[in-house]
Amino acid sequence: MRVPLVAGNWKMNKTVGEALAFVSGLNPLLSDETRKRGWPEILICPPFTAVPAVSAALANTEVKVGAQNLSWEKKGAYTGEVSGLMLKDCGCEYVIVGHSERRHILGETDEVIGKKVRAALDCGLKPILCVGETLEEREAGQTLELCRRQTEQGLSAVKPEEIASVVVAYEPVWAIGTGKEAKPDDAEEVIDSIRDTMGKMFGDAAADVRVLYGGSVKSGNIRGFMVKETIDGALIGGASLDPEEFLRIVSEVLKTRVAPKDFGQGE
Repeated sequence: MRVPLVAGNWKMNKTVGEALAFVSGLNPLLSDETRKRGWPEILICPPFTAVPAVSAALANTEVKVGAQNLSWEKKGAYTGEVSGLMLKDCGCEYVIVGHSERRHILGETDEVIGKKVRAALDCGLKPILCVGETLEEREAGQTLELCRRQTEQGLSAVKPEEIASVVVAYEPVWAIGTGKEAKPDDAEEVIDSIRDTMGKMFGDAAADVRVLYGGSVKSGNIRGFMVKETIDGALIGGASLDPEEFLRIVSEVLKTRVAPKDFGQGE
């Protein structure tokens, strides 16, 4: 059973004080059902500077904490880098790898991203591997082939027994911060192709991998994506900066994917 995941990526936003104010505003809004059942799973990925404070503030809640990037090395002379071990030490459970902004603005290659996925697993972190195409690539009919390649190379060093610890996020670059929106059917087509690629790589084990949609997600459109059974949640950018809007998205996911009655019981 794949538990839906709602992940907020704050990108380069919020000071420590602003991050703690967000958490203070978030806690009273969490529903009793979400608290008791842990369904859907909720994740916040603050900037590095706010990770320790946010992790401490959320320590006694169901909300998980992740980071937005990591180095492929565990330690050493890598000025400005942050290792998976450091993130783990700060309370992170997840880490985003290969976000489109790191690919297209900061020049990360598929090879580098594959090494970061491996590094995350080696440090006990759950990587969220991002894949997706630009508008030019979509218009050229390259979407499925590009996402297949990014998936294959991003997961190239992952073992079948580890794949369930990986999350994949399909994020069409052309739908991020542009005002353009991908349609649920578009996302479903690409995510089905990603699942097919993982099935060829990992066999039956790939069925447990959660695949998220990310691309200008908000409370007004998330339900259209969540009715697609192949989509397991969302990676949210700008809408995750407002605790009320973020929780509205969580609520929509909860309404669309109602938790099984026995989920989380007896814990």
